[in-house]
Amino acid sequence: MYVAMTGAKQIMQAQAVNNHNIANISTTGFRADAVSFDSEPIYGPGYATRVNAVAGDAGTDFSSGTMETTGRDLDIAVNGKGFIAVRGTDGKEAYTRAGDLRLTPTGAVTTASGLSVLSESGPVVIPPSTQVSIGGDGTISVVPQGSQAFAVTQVDRIKLVNPATKDLQKGEDGLLRLKSGATAKTDESVTITSGVLESSNVNPALSLISMIELQRLYEFQIKSLNASDTNEQSAERLMQTQ
Repeated sequence: MYVAMTGAKQIMQAQAVNNHNIANISTTGFRADAVSFDSEPIYGPGYATRVNAVAGDAGTDFSSGTMETTGRDLDIAVNGKGFIAVRGTDGKEAYTRAGDLRLTPTGAVTTASGLSVLSESGPVVIPPSTQVSIGGDGTISVVPQGSQAFAVTQVDRIKLVNPATKDLQKGEDGLLRLKSGATAKTDESVTITSGVLESSNVNPALSLISMIELQRLYEFQIKSLNASDTNEQSAERLMQTQ
């Protein structure tokens, strides 16, 4: 009964993770969470049930999503491995693949969710401009207001990093951070493409199949619980007849 109960509990947790992935199928740059079950022999006090990562120690699938062309100058996508540095809601540096950038009235460059995009010196802020473009190395160039179209000026550079995925962990806000609490160094090899966005890496078909499989596993565990309860009642009746 205990084994069936713990199995059902962990399956419910896995279903919650899977449902969260499905809910973020259309979220730009989203990295799916992944779990798998481990069974352990029980000796003496037994072992705690564990949920292990499928892809990477952080329990996150770091495979790439699909690149979708938008033609928008402030949309960027990281080519291959790497991440964009942003300031999380906790005020600390974090990393994302979501490159749907915005420009606030004060000139601050943010993600679509309002997080400040960082450079080596802090949040990226650009002066009033008539044109903004982002180069492959993250350099932001602008044509200041009142200047000729050819008067292009480089104002800042987006911080691009590429820490080992095994050193990253995903927070409840969906952002990635180093497990050590430190900040990653700029990686000159990381490049981006402007006018493109990376989609979520969640596979809708596989996620729906996983949902069905988890539901069946949960039903199996519940049947095991019912069978155990029935056996217990039968044993009690046998004891009463003696």
